[in-house]
Amino acid sequence: MKLELLAASARHPAARPGGAPALQPVSLSVAAGEAVAVIGPSGAGKTTLLELLACALRPEAGRLMLDGVDPWGLPRGALQRLRGQLFLAPQVPPLPPRQRVVTAVLAGRLPGWSLATSLRSLAYPSDTAAAREALARFDLADKLFERVDRLAGGERQRVGLARALLAPARLWLVDEPLSALDPRRAAQATAALVDEAHARGVTLVATLHQVDMALAHFPRIVGLRDGAVAFDLPTAAVTPALLEQLYAERDNLPAPEPPWSSPGLPIAATCR
Repeated sequence: MKLELLAASARHPAARPGGAPALQPVSLSVAAGEAVAVIGPSGAGKTTLLELLACALRPEAGRLMLDGVDPWGLPRGALQRLRGQLFLAPQVPPLPPRQRVVTAVLAGRLPGWSLATSLRSLAYPSDTAAAREALARFDLADKLFERVDRLAGGERQRVGLARALLAPARLWLVDEPLSALDPRRAAQATAALVDEAHARGVTLVATLHQVDMALAHFPRIVGLRDGAVAFDLPTAAVTPALLEQLYAERDNLPAPEPPWSSPGLPIAATCR
């Protein structure tokens, strides 16, 4: 799915009236099947950007185009069908605590299921093999029949990502998927997402605080700061100086530990 933002701005519904939009007028184009990492400091507007692309927020100004179509110009039914082709994975997956993992993962298929199939799958999961295979990509196959409330935080995040592999979506929008993962699990999960998206021809836009993971696995990096695009470059062109500017403190003091300074990982890491 091709994405285009044309001078689009957005304000979160809970924002103070009269305040600045969380996302300033942004113009951005992402080709179908492309994988893009969005990085930037907290409060830069990364989550708002994903919600805008997911048609969860309407642009305050400008336009969003998905495959050349303005979704907000569609009839309600057509907009709902389009949303079924979009998969938004929030940082904290909305997983019912007493639900089994197999059911939580198969919920990724809900946009393509009838009501009867959805209800039947709650009692008798319809395709446990597919759910197990999706979980295996994130090293969670042994958790298939566990209850969600018995999982660690990082395991819940990976269950939320496994759900994407079963979704009938052409666009994956993933918000901070690594916040509860250790470095090894983070690298595994990022590689799985990028590799699966490439294999399926799915467009992937992920926001990350782990800059080292973005540099190592994504071919294109968008730097966002104060709701505006600071840079939009191939990974090889992202320099330490650009990262220093992106994450510079407002009082011009250096951050105590840059998020791209993981030991042993060069800035221009090879993309997968």
